[in-house]
Amino acid sequence: MKPTSGRLAVALTSLLVLIQGSGYALGQQSDSTTPSQQQTTTTPAQQPQQTQQDQTTPQDGGPTGDNGAIAIPKKKEKDEAPPPLPPPPPKNPEGLGTLSLRVNVPEVDVNVGVILEKTHQFVPNLQQANFRVWEDGQPQQITHFHQIKAPITAVMLLEFASNSYYFIHDMRNAAWTFAQQLRPDDYVAVMTYDMHTEILSDFTTDKRVVMNALNTLTLPTWSETNLFDALYQTLDRLSRVEGRKYVVLISSGRDTFSKITLDKVLQKIRATPNVTIFTISTGQWIRTMTEGRGGMNSQIRDMNYLQADNQMNTFARMTGGMSFFPRFAGELPDDFGLINESIRNQYVLTYTPTNQKLDGTYRKLQIELVDNEGHPLRMQDEKHKPLKYDIISRDGYKAKQEVE
Repeated sequence: MKPTSGRLAVALTSLLVLIQGSGYALGQQSDSTTPSQQQTTTTPAQQPQQTQQDQTTPQDGGPTGDNGAIAIPKKKEKDEAPPPLPPPPPKNPEGLGTLSLRVNVPEVDVNVGVILEKTHQFVPNLQQANFRVWEDGQPQQITHFHQIKAPITAVMLLEFASNSYYFIHDMRNAAWTFAQQLRPDDYVAVMTYDMHTEILSDFTTDKRVVMNALNTLTLPTWSETNLFDALYQTLDRLSRVEGRKYVVLISSGRDTFSKITLDKVLQKIRATPNVTIFTISTGQWIRTMTEGRGGMNSQIRDMNYLQADNQMNTFARMTGGMSFFPRFAGELPDDFGLINESIRNQYVLTYTPTNQKLDGTYRKLQIELVDNEGHPLRMQDEKHKPLKYDIISRDGYKAKQEVE
């Protein structure tokens, strides 16, 4: 054989070997592969290291693709942690006992009565949006609003002095008229004053006890009328009684021998919360018959009674009450009917003042009625005639002191 033929045979042999090598790498699925070759190809020792890693199922699991298994990490289920324990309560230093801190958010309750000027009837069915509250000229936001119709807690404070039969007669008629209008669940106490103050009966719901106390008013002892002392003591006792209280003052309004001055009484009225004073003046008929007769003594007496009327008006106005000056006994049922109507039917407005200083100052209040558009509220009767009304409320209150 020629050398050229030998070299050609070697080249053909090398080409055949190269083709078989390519079939090994790319044709693992070829039908021409012999069983021995399959056994050879599946031998782990003959596979590349990367192929072993691709065919190994990852620990996290996942589907298998052409290039090997695809790893999909599994979400670990989080163990629900138990709720944290509340912090232990703070311990006070040894020897100091139990200490506590209390923060008072001041709130102001204002009792408001809306009475028709002509008939003195209570105006019902008003809503919170109809009321505006001003404190020292600053508008306040009403937080609570409701209408009350509840039993009363009242003190009848009676002037029982040895000065004139007409005054005592008027006082008895007025006290009896008020007692007859009491309801079974009303609490009433009876106090009298001349030079001294005396409690005839403590708070009771038994009308018979009240009537028996009034029956003891037969012979007065002293002629002095210490109104300021008596009213001051009454307010001082009522300051220890919870809830809304009323004082029905039946008196001539004169003060002749008190240790307490008028200014101190007015300060006490301002400082006593939740108390409304209604005043009934006595001796109006005899005063009308004797006024203006001339003489220095008569003029001094008339001036004293005018001052007494102003004092009675002031006590009522400051506390949101009403004053009455009846000349005849026939006026008393209507007067006390209006008092009962005002006491048992009121609107209660609650607000948190914008001025939260605890400085003990006296703060002026003003209540207004408005319509849905914010204009002053106008009332009409069935014939569309305008009705005038009065707004009855305290003219102010005394703020708390920082330390009381």
